[in-house]
Amino acid sequence: MTSSSVDVARQAPSLAIVVPCYNEEEVLQQSGAVLLDKLEVLKGRGLANQNSRVIFVDDGSEDHTWGIIRALHEERDYAEGIRLSHNRGHQNALLCGLMRSLERGFDATISIDADLQDDIDVMDDMLRKYLQGAEIVYGVRNNRDTDSSFKRLTARGYYHVMRGLGTEIIADSADFRLMSSVALRGLSEYGERNLFLRGIVPSLGFRTEKVYYRRKERLAGESKYPLRKMIALAIEGITSFSVKPLVMITTLGLISMLVAIAMLIYTIVSVAMGHAVAGWGSMMVSIWLVGGLLMISMGVTGGYVGKVYLEVKHRPRYLIEDELI
Repeated sequence: MTSSSVDVARQAPSLAIVVPCYNEEEVLQQSGAVLLDKLEVLKGRGLANQNSRVIFVDDGSEDHTWGIIRALHEERDYAEGIRLSHNRGHQNALLCGLMRSLERGFDATISIDADLQDDIDVMDDMLRKYLQGAEIVYGVRNNRDTDSSFKRLTARGYYHVMRGLGTEIIADSADFRLMSSVALRGLSEYGERNLFLRGIVPSLGFRTEKVYYRRKERLAGESKYPLRKMIALAIEGITSFSVKPLVMITTLGLISMLVAIAMLIYTIVSVAMGHAVAGWGSMMVSIWLVGGLLMISMGVTGGYVGKVYLEVKHRPRYLIEDELI
């Protein structure tokens, strides 16, 4: 489909492509140029107007990422940069870029990671759906061939758990999405410090669409989301959008009480039958069972208390050290 055949309900938007970056010196020179070239193509097809920009957000990188962003800005004036004063994490860096786009009055914003594993060619389809009235367009992976078996299995399990806990989440969709200024204005109303945008954005409502694509390998460098960070993000998502783990603690407590009653009955029967020594094993199992449940309960409850502690301090989610416009 060509841009001329699109039934345009809106004018070509001023587009901001937001790219959070953390220690991406190995890939950013190449991926940054690819994104800037892509923006030129989108302008040429009438899908974005001449006021469109690519905004790179340096999340307190320790390498030469900011220097590369500066060089891209000097080479092309529609390459802009934001440097955070400290590493605040991917979600906060992404939010910074989104809120900057809203403040600057861009009509639509597409977020994408600097490694360009997400297919930039579907940006055309995202913008076409925006022109037809969509406020949020999700990029959704249509396969996981590039993932290991372990990652595919854990990803499926994670989405099932999140849905089971009542969280709205788009399966196989990360942070590659288009959001209109209307959607971003809604997002700006969310003031929490414990950010999980993959759960917040679906809760906004508005008219949404999806585009499907095949994920690629990284152009260079290593993933900035190793297993440790993926687990942390998963826990963040669960505890930010559901109190069901607290309900599960109560259920586990009731189950442990039933087990304790059963062990008591077993002990009484053992004593009556003269086999009291046999109760030693059941006693040890009971001690470990109750001890384990208590530790799990304290850990889950402590996680929620910790989140409340961080929220009530109202510390800024990020601080901007430098900006290239």
